[in-house]
Amino acid sequence: MELEEGSPLWRLQKLPAELGPKLLHKVIDGMCGRTSPLYQDYQNVWDSAEWMHVLEDITKFFKVVVGKNLTDEEILQQLNQLNSFHQETVMKCLKSRKPEIKQTLLQEIVDISSAQLQDFDWQLKLALSSDKIAALQMPLLNLHLDVKENGEVKPYSVEMNKEELQNLINSLEAANKVVQQLK
Repeated sequence: MELEEGSPLWRLQKLPAELGPKLLHKVIDGMCGRTSPLYQDYQNVWDSAEWMHVLEDITKFFKVVVGKNLTDEEILQQLNQLNSFHQETVMKCLKSRKPEIKQTLLQEIVDISSAQLQDFDWQLKLALSSDKIAALQMPLLNLHLDVKENGEVKPYSVEMNKEELQNLINSLEAANKVVQQLK
């Protein structure tokens, strides 16, 4: 079955199943500042132009699903056109590396202190779990930032619980103290 270009990870369908976990984990390693996957390991699967799109698509997918804190059902909906092995591989990789990805996203927000903040928006909502709607009432913050970097405005979005928000505030306060000391 050939996937449509509208699917977030449609290019993964060309990847042999046994290479899926290695590629996904290496992409996340790259997102987290470690070694990214090498084209030479996948040149038999994609040409160099496709390879760049594959890396971009996977990175964007992980950032969006973690940043928006999507449920498993919402994630699987986005992956519904991939075969079951690729779906399972993506979900396993995501579950095992979600904390690292989230930390990287939060660090990106802290790092924008060196860039120029153009605009921000926030929303507070209550998370309701489908199986525990009555019992779970966890406030979440959706933070949307428009940041100007090198003349280009880039949007950043992340969903945080109370603890993650406090960590972000502490990091921003520490960054502010450093900036004040440099003045």
